[in-house]
Amino acid sequence: MYLFLAFLLVPIIEIALFIQIGGLIGLWPTLAIVVGTAFLGSALMRSQGRLALAEVQRSFNDMRDPSEPLAHGAMILVAGVLLITPGIMTDVTGFLLLIPGVRSWVMRSVRSRVKVQQFEMHGGAGPRRRPDGDIIDGDYREVDPDAGQRPRRPGAGGPSGWVQGPEDDKQA
Repeated sequence: MYLFLAFLLVPIIEIALFIQIGGLIGLWPTLAIVVGTAFLGSALMRSQGRLALAEVQRSFNDMRDPSEPLAHGAMILVAGVLLITPGIMTDVTGFLLLIPGVRSWVMRSVRSRVKVQQFEMHGGAGPRRRPDGDIIDGDYREVDPDAGQRPRRPGAGGPSGWVQGPEDDKQA
């Protein structure tokens, strides 16, 4: 029902704003504002998006909860869509979402209604060092380098036994 109201009310409000602003400043300045905000908004969205992506990567590297940087990135994406959409109200809303303080306020209001049940991160290969200096264990398996290979003479300098060397070619 809310989605239906949004699809009904937003175009009506946008048309009313176009008529009012166009009556005050004229057709061409109104169109210039709409086109200009689309270009300016896409440039701002690109720069803010890069910052949000860097923050998401930093949160993963620091083993922190990435939900807030991801939410900021999603709001920047929504802001970009609103700025590219022709309209005065959508442009104002899009520009507001590009302001970090507004995004933080939206995040706080949404956070009060959402409860995270569980958060887990699974690392890649090998142990990772957390910011507090602790080491997080990784999975491993032991490999016997001599299993099924010819013995290697200490200090021989030849192939390691893992690959076929020149002396193996001569024997064949």
